Amino acid sequence: MNVLQNLLTDDDLRAQVKLLGTLLGQVLLQFAGEDVFEAVEILRRGFADLQQQEDQQRRSELMAMIDAMPAGKIELVVRAFSSYFMLVNVAEESFAHRNRRRMLSHGMTLWEGSFDHTLADLRAQGLSAGTLQELINRLHFAPVFTAHPTEARRRAVMEAMRRIFLICDQLYSPSLGVNDQRELEAQLAAEIQIMWRTDELRSAKLEVRDEVRNGLYYVRESLFEAVPKAYSFFERALRKHYGVNGDGAAPISVPSFIRFGSWIGGDRDGNPFVTAEVTEWTVHTQMQTALGEYRARVRELRQTLTHSSGWCTPSAPFLERLAEYEAEFGDQVFRGTAVQIYGREPYRRMAAIMLARLDANLSYVHQSLADVPSFTSHLAYEDAAAFVADLYLIRDSLISHGDRIIAMQDLQALIRLVESFGFHLLQLDIRQESTIHTRTVAAVLRQIDPDFDYDGAGEAERLQRLSAWTGHIDPIEIDDSLLDDEARETVAVFRRMAKLKSEVGDEVFGTYIISMTHSASHVMEVMLLARLVGLCGHNGDAWFCRILVAPLFETVDDLQRSQAILDQLLSNKVYRALVAADGNRQEVMLGYSDSCKDGGILASNWNLYQAQLSIIALTQRHGVECRLFHGRGGTVGRGGGPTHEAILSQPPGTVNGEIKFTEQGEMLYYKYSNPETANYEIGMGVTGLLKASATVLKKCEIRYPQDYLDWMRDIAAAGETTYRALIATPGFIDYFYENTPVTEIGTLNIGSRPSHRKKADRSLGSIRAIPWVFGWAQSRHTLPAWYGIGSALKTFTDRHPDGLAHLRAMYGEWPFFRGLLSNVQMALTKADMEIAEEYARLCDHPGTMAIYRAIADEFALTVAGVKQVAQIENLLEDNQPLALSISRRRPYIDPINHIQVRLLKRYRSESVWESEQDSWLTPLKRSINAIAAGMRNTG
Repeated sequence: MNVLQNLLTDDDLRAQVKLLGTLLGQVLLQFAGEDVFEAVEILRRGFADLQQQEDQQRRSELMAMIDAMPAGKIELVVRAFSSYFMLVNVAEESFAHRNRRRMLSHGMTLWEGSFDHTLADLRAQGLSAGTLQELINRLHFAPVFTAHPTEARRRAVMEAMRRIFLICDQLYSPSLGVNDQRELEAQLAAEIQIMWRTDELRSAKLEVRDEVRNGLYYVRESLFEAVPKAYSFFERALRKHYGVNGDGAAPISVPSFIRFGSWIGGDRDGNPFVTAEVTEWTVHTQMQTALGEYRARVRELRQTLTHSSGWCTPSAPFLERLAEYEAEFGDQVFRGTAVQIYGREPYRRMAAIMLARLDANLSYVHQSLADVPSFTSHLAYEDAAAFVADLYLIRDSLISHGDRIIAMQDLQALIRLVESFGFHLLQLDIRQESTIHTRTVAAVLRQIDPDFDYDGAGEAERLQRLSAWTGHIDPIEIDDSLLDDEARETVAVFRRMAKLKSEVGDEVFGTYIISMTHSASHVMEVMLLARLVGLCGHNGDAWFCRILVAPLFETVDDLQRSQAILDQLLSNKVYRALVAADGNRQEVMLGYSDSCKDGGILASNWNLYQAQLSIIALTQRHGVECRLFHGRGGTVGRGGGPTHEAILSQPPGTVNGEIKFTEQGEMLYYKYSNPETANYEIGMGVTGLLKASATVLKKCEIRYPQDYLDWMRDIAAAGETTYRALIATPGFIDYFYENTPVTEIGTLNIGSRPSHRKKADRSLGSIRAIPWVFGWAQSRHTLPAWYGIGSALKTFTDRHPDGLAHLRAMYGEWPFFRGLLSNVQMALTKADMEIAEEYARLCDHPGTMAIYRAIADEFALTVAGVKQVAQIENLLEDNQPLALSISRRRPYIDPINHIQVRLLKRYRSESVWESEQDSWLTPLKRSINAIAAGMRNTG
């Protein structure tokens, strides 16, 4: 039988979607009523028909139907569509997981990007075991969770979706009997009914602590299972393709290189609610989660490692450690009648002591969270390294008496968790905007160097004075009470960082990121503040540095100046000495969102590409290891796209075994809410990192033709010109604010951070990149992801006789260019210029329709240009699953957009009473949620 017959097809997915839709329909009939059910069906079928063939009379009838609906009915209709999207998302995720499982169980060739497929390729390319080991030893894979306000789901809804996912997984088991199937369908119906009864909108605005808890949900419910499995799949593929030693172990070892990070509770840029106190609470809450998980797993080991000393002989190092612990902690752990417990079961006795030690660590954390005087018990582990050392003793002892198969199960999974997450769980990055540091340093210098006018000094003078004070050996004392509120809070953050590093360990914090870095002094300001609290400096004998600082280059202008800024920084003797003291490493963050908002998609992508090459070349010249941190969002306009392909499209030689990138907004939910999908996403990211790094170690330097680079420079310049002309058009900012629900998004209670840098400032500079992209997605423009590409491609082909052939060669041979146009196809498919025109008519600026026509013309030009270059008849022709997914949603998204336009009109109308206006706000908020769920990656 053809192995492909074992795979599920789109027909199977359609059947699952139909079942979920039918069950949802039954819930609607029972709880929303026949009138609402019929309205939903009429709208769904009507817009599906219009998608196939335009009929103006039918369209007018549907619009009149929407116009006639009262607020209460509209709210129910929108909720119905939103519920459908959530169920379709679950169905698609479940379908993909079941197909991957079938491939594994039937021994089929696995998907590109799987560990099996990737290692088979590397082996076929002649990569030796020694070279591969060298590469694996360099790996550092670091996704970083952020709390950007594009994820609107409540935890109660996420938990309900998880239950539905698990039922769907069971429902399609091939061994399921008829009665079992009926029982599962009844459970599914009950869960969908619960989903309908659960309000998806938040009743109160999220606080930072709520965002922290949301982030920890993904760790607790998904990553604790997915991360050890990812390592296990990696090791299994290594054994398959590179063989095993005599003891059954692979000749290539895999260190624990996965490190999840977080900005939640640490990112204070533009968010006044992230205080030093909140950051400390975040650290202790994360520790509580990690220690709680480890405690539960050690308890399981205590129950399962029931080996009797009469039937096996543990290793000498293990018995020696157990005897030490018995002498030191025995009286505290084994008291009264428990003195002889597990007397002949050494592993259980060791686990009992380890459990008591973890309890002591947890006790300290609980006291800290309760804000009562806390101290670390003698019984507590000093750090995670001491805990994992005990786990290794148990593992090696089990292996020593022939129990490798036991050692490599739950115990090895726990070792992987502790090595990957430590006691800190997620490495917390701290981020603050450069001007805050500048004002704080000016205030500090007024105390310690009152004769120096920092505000009036030039860059060279500033650097000289900052370097002198950072390298100052004698103590520097400042009076915090003399600082203003902003400076006092900024210094408090550094003091809290020093305190927590001493208590928890240096690994508790990842990087200190300086947003809007415009000069070398912006980095040295942070070094001086770190020097004040003892995180760096010179101790009289040597330099020391316990803080990793990363400049964030965000705008097109900053990206172009990044090399000069870093060169000046690394040429500074004091800074270079501090870098050397911290392992000779430098991290640089690149911002995708602001550069795209600033100069358009082409200028952003090209300047990011160029900046990466120049930054890596510069740091290599200075003898410094550089890790690039990619500030990617969910959408194409914010650097989004599949992680595997995104890593492979990075400039040659810039990855080098390490990558760090943000996971933002709704992408956390789509990637990490289910451990099955999280395991897949981690694997795809790691294999992308392996492939992108392999060429460096094979000494096989990849160089793309200089013509490609020159042509891309010209294409990017033409795209930027077109984009800047649009945003400079009189009335364009009004067009954005009035034809998108960006103002109303602020009422959704989905994030603690304000959507604008300055309140009531209607300007491009004031609005943050995330609501910028979110708003355009809601109104079906998706403009940030594609605007300017059509004109740029046309300009290129007009100027070059063989321009189209050149573009096709670039698309076929250059991953960067192919990845750019492939991602753009998704954004173009999600856009709809007819619906966008409806939104445009919400704006009463005299130039509105001229702006709309410019956007629509550029859209048509871009669609035609992309199809011509990619040589396809339809967008997403090369990605049928995605094309089908989007087309499956269209009949449901389109009516919500039409509804949203009417809701915006009514809510914004000044001719009705305020009470009537308010009646339209809740359905409007639900429409924003529904479109976000339907579009999947919106911000």
